[in-house]
Amino acid sequence: MAENQPDGRRIVSSRHLAEGDGWELSELEYGLIVAFNAFSRWTARCMSAAGQPDLSPLEILILHNVNHRSKDKRLSDICFLLNIEDSHTVNYGLRKLLKAGLLDSEKRGKEVFYRTSAVGADLCAAYRDIRRHCLLDGLDAGELPGQDLRELARSLRALSGHYDQASRAAASL
Repeated sequence: MAENQPDGRRIVSSRHLAEGDGWELSELEYGLIVAFNAFSRWTARCMSAAGQPDLSPLEILILHNVNHRSKDKRLSDICFLLNIEDSHTVNYGLRKLLKAGLLDSEKRGKEVFYRTSAVGADLCAAYRDIRRHCLLDGLDAGELPGQDLRELARSLRALSGHYDQASRAAASL
């Protein structure tokens, strides 16, 4: 029986994936699906409130990643840090961000390096301020203390490694 559920039902996205041992992973996967979609919606609405309504969640992640530590980044760096295999989607996002004036690029040898423009850095700062006001100020520190958030983040990073390994195994079948 499922624990913490008064009627024994499990909260999963696909019952056929939650039968037998390991059903808890299916429950976690459903939580990831719901959280991913909520996070994507949040990033888009926060960026819209910051003044840039036409960016997709992936483009927003790319912009923040390029802005991270004010260090120039290559396409391969961005893909690696965001754990994105399909570099074409990131390259498309980079071109859109360049066209919008949020990034600058510089060719060095065969490599292209990206950095946030002044406009892009200002947009990231506005996003940060709206995030603080709308998201952080609404979090109850007792509900999700910093230590719990750090532990959850570590667990999710470790779980991503298991999914990557399983992905490689499935690709070899």
